[in-house]
Amino acid sequence: MRRVKLFLCDVDGVLTDASVFIGEGMEIKRFHIQDGLGLRLLQKSGIRVGWVSNRPSTATTERANELKVDFLYQDKAGKVAAVESILREAGVEWDEVCYVGDDIVDLGVLRRVGLAVSVANGIEEAKRQAHYVTKAKGGHGAVREIVTLLLRAQGKWDDLVKQYSA
Repeated sequence: MRRVKLFLCDVDGVLTDASVFIGEGMEIKRFHIQDGLGLRLLQKSGIRVGWVSNRPSTATTERANELKVDFLYQDKAGKVAAVESILREAGVEWDEVCYVGDDIVDLGVLRRVGLAVSVANGIEEAKRQAHYVTKAKGGHGAVREIVTLLLRAQGKWDDLVKQYSA
């Protein structure tokens, strides 16, 4: 956890509970507010953040823009290729990346990163590939759970608590 310089995750099923509501030309997703603040805390601590999804979505783009996510890839081309592109742009290596996934499309990335994480409701293959499985389900604070563990492991959590307690 101390080596992590880049935090990447899937969107649907990790940042959301995997529900998508579609009707009358609109798409709505439910994001957990503490996950969002956790991502901003990572950025404040010098860890860049990115989302990698195989499913393009306006709702995902809007939330990513709101949170000022550093990298957003929404393409069916494959997640390994997307992450390789992010690594080049960010100037980091696979072993300096934490990736959170939940499904079959995440397995290639989970196999390569330094810190592989599956959410509690991930498929069994993702859980077996993971170094850590969250207690929380996707869309229910799982990202915040791993963010807090990362920031504590890197000795950054207490300073953040002090800043927000002032």
